[in-house]
Amino acid sequence: MQERAGIVYVTAEEMRRIDDVTIREFQVDVPMLMENAGRATATMARRMLQGTTIGKRVACLVGGGNNGGDGMVAARHLANWGANVEVIVGTTKDRMKSVPLEQLHILEKMRIPILSTDYALRDYDLLIDALMGYGLEGNPRDMVAVMIKDANTSGRPILALDVPSGMNATTGEAYDPCIKATSTLTLALPKTGFLARGASLYLGDLYLADISIPGKVYQSFGQQNTLFQKDSLLKI
Repeated sequence: MQERAGIVYVTAEEMRRIDDVTIREFQVDVPMLMENAGRATATMARRMLQGTTIGKRVACLVGGGNNGGDGMVAARHLANWGANVEVIVGTTKDRMKSVPLEQLHILEKMRIPILSTDYALRDYDLLIDALMGYGLEGNPRDMVAVMIKDANTSGRPILALDVPSGMNATTGEAYDPCIKATSTLTLALPKTGFLARGASLYLGDLYLADISIPGKVYQSFGQQNTLFQKDSLLKI
């Protein structure tokens, strides 16, 4: 844990503890946190699209973990707001966690296109990176690695959800490959790796999102519960 300009930065393990206490002691469960994270991401995406989602083409690149579930929630909101959204999945259904899989089923019922191959990322107005979350240790592999490389070479703006996929959230080490985001929307509290030398090359502009972590949880980590008094998205 580190502090800069009145904001506490946490390691991946500390973020796990924040999630665990929030879920176990306050019954703010995973689907609720996922909904909040996904809506915040969609709101940030709308800002990056100059406030207009109607007719904009957005690709949500998602993995099988909770970060991918956040991205699928964002896809749902953006589709409801008039964007032409496609979801590109970097794993198979049998390797998805149960809550993200439920989000995928919702998208299927909404008839939002779900792709795994035959995509051209240069054709979109915005890419949302929801492939890997704060728990990553080691180089991305297989289809996820291919998708990261494709995103980086697409020339399109990229919004990274929580952590650029391929970055160690605790140390800031950029594995091979690692998303080079235009903006990163990190959840609840920023991660210590963001303070590392060179991390900004992958983060782009850094924003912090309110996902309804209880104030007492923030205070237990030395963070005053005043971060989001003016806006639920905070540029840091």
